[in-house]
Amino acid sequence: MTAPTGRRERKKAATRQNIADTALRLFLERGYDAVGIRDVATEADVAVTTLFAHFASKEALVFAQDTDFEHRLTRAVTDRSPNEPLIPLLRNEIQAMVQHCTAEGAAPIFRMIDQSPALRQYEESMRLRHAESLATALAADLGRPADSTACRAIARFVIDAYSLGRDSAHPEATVNEVFRMIEAAWAAGIG
Repeated sequence: MTAPTGRRERKKAATRQNIADTALRLFLERGYDAVGIRDVATEADVAVTTLFAHFASKEALVFAQDTDFEHRLTRAVTDRSPNEPLIPLLRNEIQAMVQHCTAEGAAPIFRMIDQSPALRQYEESMRLRHAESLATALAADLGRPADSTACRAIARFVIDAYSLGRDSAHPEATVNEVFRMIEAAWAAGIG
């Protein structure tokens, strides 16, 4: 995540992180369904309106890095040098995301997600949104229509590489295997 520069931005970022950390701690201690928004706000020492200023829903509290992940993927496309190969940049971003989500201590969070239909549904909609953002960036980069099937397919494969890697006993190898297929598709005429 990009570090905020001004005092106000730093305070907002600290408040957001405090809310997210508090929510996650409460969810893991008591169970996701047993904790309400008011519980999180009270424990984080913020008003409910402040909580909603930072997070659109209770589910969003679990996925605090969502926007950062989405921006990292699109910036891999939009911020690269003109001759810099795209697929290795996307692979590096996905590997970093998988490492973050498979780090020590992450397992209880993903067990909680797997046990909650609301969280599973939110995660799925989040993945679809990430894929659409990435597809839009790819299409713009290639000068293709925004609804390009090829760009949408590559973007979905990239997001699936994350999902498969996160759930794998061998995350890095899994991501590399999926990206070999993505590179083959890219070389076949997409890129």
